[in-house]
This record gives sequence, C-alpha cells and structure tokens, in this order.
Amino acid sequence: MPSRGVLRPVGLPQVRLTGGFWGRRQEVNGTATIGHNAQWIDRMGWSGNFREPLKTARRRGREFSDSEVYKLTEAMCWESARPGGHRHDARLNEFTELIKNAQAPDGYLHTAFGRPGQPRRYSDLNFGHELYCNGHFLQAAVAAARTQKAPELLDVARKVADHICVAFGEAGICGHPEVETALVELYRVTGQRRYLEMAATFVERRGYRTLAEHEFGWGYFQDDVPVKQAEVFHGHAVRALYLAAGAVDVAVETGDDDLLEKIRKQFDRTLARRTYLTGGMGSRHLDESYGDDFQLPSDRSYSETCAGVATIHLAHRLLLATGDMRYGDIVDRILHNVIATAVADDGRSFFYAHTLHQRTPAEVPEPGHERLRFGGAGRAPWFEVSCCPNNVARLLASLGTYLVTEDDDGAQVHQFAPMRAEAGGMVFDVDTAYPDGGTVTVTIVEAPPEPRTLTLRLPQWAKEDAPEGVFRRVFRPGEQLRMELPMRPRWTFPDPRADALRGCAAVEVGPLVMCAESTDQEEGVSLDEVQVDTSVAPEAGAVKGRRTKPVDDDWPYRSHRVSTERPDPVVVPLLPYHRWARRGPSTMRIWLPTT
Repeated sequence: MPSRGVLRPVGLPQVRLTGGFWGRRQEVNGTATIGHNAQWIDRMGWSGNFREPLKTARRRGREFSDSEVYKLTEAMCWESARPGGHRHDARLNEFTELIKNAQAPDGYLHTAFGRPGQPRRYSDLNFGHELYCNGHFLQAAVAAARTQKAPELLDVARKVADHICVAFGEAGICGHPEVETALVELYRVTGQRRYLEMAATFVERRGYRTLAEHEFGWGYFQDDVPVKQAEVFHGHAVRALYLAAGAVDVAVETGDDDLLEKIRKQFDRTLARRTYLTGGMGSRHLDESYGDDFQLPSDRSYSETCAGVATIHLAHRLLLATGDMRYGDIVDRILHNVIATAVADDGRSFFYAHTLHQRTPAEVPEPGHERLRFGGAGRAPWFEVSCCPNNVARLLASLGTYLVTEDDDGAQVHQFAPMRAEAGGMVFDVDTAYPDGGTVTVTIVEAPPEPRTLTLRLPQWAKEDAPEGVFRRVFRPGEQLRMELPMRPRWTFPDPRADALRGCAAVEVGPLVMCAESTDQEEGVSLDEVQVDTSVAPEAGAVKGRRTKPVDDDWPYRSHRVSTERPDPVVVPLLPYHRWARRGPSTMRIWLPTT
C-alpha cells in the first residue's frame, strides 16, 4: 500500500463484483481467457523456455516472451484470490517451479541471454527487455505475496531485485520502462529501501541519451529529456506510461512532490492534446508512439490495448496520490471503450491495436494461428507479440481494486458496477445497469454510529445535469443513496486543431463512444458517403443525415468545389464502439462527416 496519498486503495478481498457489465467480463476472464492464454503460452514454447535453462541455448519467441509467463502468473494470483474467483493452483505451482529453476545463482532471471550460445547479459539495453521482464516478474511476485497463492515467488523476487541493485548500481537503464514501478511495489511488500532507491535512480538516470542511438531516436525510449523536464508524454506510448507510473510511485514513497506535480502536468497535457476520444493512446503504427499535439487520425489510431492498461495504472496512482476524482473519468472511458472492445465475447480473441475508422472490411483471422501484425483486422486468438491478452487478464482479475477507495472520513466509489464493498469503515452494496443505464443505487449494509462520508464520482459529462454525489451523515443499515446520471445521447465535436477530425462529429452516451458499422446500414449505403446532421439531437441508436453521391474521376483534386447529386436522407444506426467487429468483417467509423 502507498505510504502517502490523499486516498487509500482497498484490498482485493474488500470488493466483490456481483454481476453486470464488468462482473460478466471478469467471469469470462477467469473461466476462459486465463486458460486460453496459458494454452497459447505452452503452444508457443514460451513456458518451455524456462525448463533446464542452463543446459540448452534453444529458445522460442521474442526476447520479451518471458514477461507473458509473468503477467499470466500475476493474473492467476489475482483471479484465484478475488472474491468469487476461480482457482488456478495447478498452473501456479507449475509456473512457480519453472521460474525458480530458471534463476541463476546470482539472482539473474531471463531465458534469452547468458546461456551458452546466447548473447551475453545486458548486451542490448535498448531492446533486450531484461529489466522489463524482471519488472513484470516482480509484479507477479508481489501479487503472489499479497494473495498468498504462490508465496515462494517472493524469495525469487528478492534475489532478482538484489541482483538488479548490484548490476545497475553504477549505471544503466532499460530501453523499456517497467522495472521502476515493480521495484517500488516490492519495496512496499518487503520494506527493503534499496529497492525504492534503485527505482528512483532509474527514473533520475533517464533522459540523458545513455542508450544506444536508434533510428526512432532517443525520444522513443524517453531517453532524450530528463523526466522532470518533459512537458508531455512522447515516444513509445506504453514505455512512456509505464515510466510515468513508476515515477509517481517513486514520488509518493520518497516525498518528491515536485516529481509528482511534473508527472501530473505531463499527463494532463497528454490527455488534452494527444488522447483519442476512446481514451486510447498512440497515433503512430511505425513506432507505436504518440504523435504531435492533436495528431489524432482515426484510421491510423494505434491505441494499443497495453497502453490502455498502462493509462489506467497511471491514472489510478494519480487518483490515490492527489484525490482528484477526475482521474476516475479517464479510467471509466478506457475501461468501456478500449478494454471492453479488446476482448471477444468468449474471452478467446483480442484486439492489439484499436482503429477508430475501419475503411475496408477487416480480415477474418485464421483459426489456431498467431497473427504477425497488430492492426487492420479482427480480433485474433494470439499474436507473435502477445503482451495485450495477458495485460488485460491481470487487469480484469484485479479490477475490484480500481473501483473503490477510502480515507479516514469514509469511502469513494469511482467506477460504477454491481458489487459489495467494504471500505471507509462501512459495508455497502452498489446496484446499477451502468453503462447501459444511469441509475446508481447504494445500499448501506453496515456502518458505524459516527458520521461518515460516501462519495460517488460525478463524471465530467454529467456535471451540468446531476448533483454532486457526496453524502455525509450517520448511515443506517438498509438506507439507500441514489445518483441519476443523464444517459441521453450527445454530440461531441473535436478541437479544431485536430486536422484529421475537422468537419466531423461523434456521438457519446454516458461513458460509451458510439460508432457506425457497415453491418447495420441500409443496403448499398457506404459509410464513406454518409454525412450527419448535428442540428438534430442524436437518438439512442441512430442519427439523422444524408447520403452523398461522390463523382468518380481520373484525379481526386480539382480547382473548384464539386457538387454531388442531390443527397438522399438517411438514418445512420449506431452502436457502442465496444460492440463493433463481433458479427463478421465490416467497416466502421466513430467520427462522422457533418452536413
């Protein structure tokens, strides 16, 4: 648990999802996704890389594939321990033994370096991912320690962290941040301050171009500008977000309020200028990076699922540290428009990248085969780089810890889902159909005889139509509190500096971003021909507009505006973005041209 902060997180046993939108998805995660991912990790040979590691140089998978075993281990720990969860004891025991036996006597742990015939340890700090993988292992070990589902991993983790402190005591950083936040979490579990100091050192070292020069530039690795001097997140999106989360953890534990404020300002600027409507991060496919301010093309949105998970990690840390409830808004947005979109209904196929405009029908993935590329097609059962499926698995298994917080005065509900929560000296039930309905009802089950405060986050989009959800009094068992959030559809317009979105509008309903999918349109109507009329209020599942009839010619540019034939009025059906691409190949767009 963080040693400082305006709000405190609640433990995994303190929140039980009892159904609804996220309860169903958490159940699918526990019964299908985790097992599916484990089967693919075995099939790809990534778990086999840990067997007899000192006797063979033969290895399968990319240099970071070890991290998938670790993330899945973390997911299984959370899932096995959460209220109503599903046990994965056999696989946890198997993975624990594999990991223990793979560790070198000096604590080093990685299957791609250091064996006979392999590159030497730490010979590729840019892309070797050794510390990145170690970071994910440390997080798995922390989960194991907190849940007591694989407690032997904590001893392995101590040896890994001790080795890192020796090997990197004088110099060096990893090209992919992740170990920073993991070392802080291990410090919180063990009390060993040298782990915190090593994490702080990694944050302080970054930004001085110590990594080898690369065609993507030092900014790709966040090694071009010291952390405190940056103004906005840049470079590889997941790297930037993991680094920021680690910096927040360091700031909280060391009392570095200046560092905390710098990260907060960088994140706020990133939200204001470099974030998609869905909450997605990253607008460049080539290097999986942020674009410049307002460079947010819909059809080239990368918006990696892992970036969504990392943004939730960062926003939740800032929420705890500052108490600013608006950080719950971006968590809400990403959960419902990135995480919910990423996973198929059966929990066995996934989006890696998230386009906001599919121009041609997406390819149908080949069953039983991993995909080599990440965008432009439907959900796939697995990828050559499968960081996203396991990242989602560990998030959903631990989701209860992101919904509610507490302080000395009471409890705060940040995300709305049917649940029973124990926080702030109270026990209460939450009942809601959110995000499909706006009524949130809280029923007090247990409460002390003293006044307490129960706060329900009021989303930014509801502030004009709903009162603040702050209740303070002596609560009585059986007492109910109710918040009514306006769920009528609303038009959303882009900042005029977002060139790719100029002349377009989108529709949102509560936290849900809506989209038009070709599957629902009238026969013969292409989404490229549709314009919507924003003078007419959007309805629950459709908007009014017109169908233009573009003129085909030999050259797409002219010296004068071209008038089309008289447009036909049309009704454009809409559906939540998280429901797209679930009925076969289709085209889709969120931002629709206006009349």
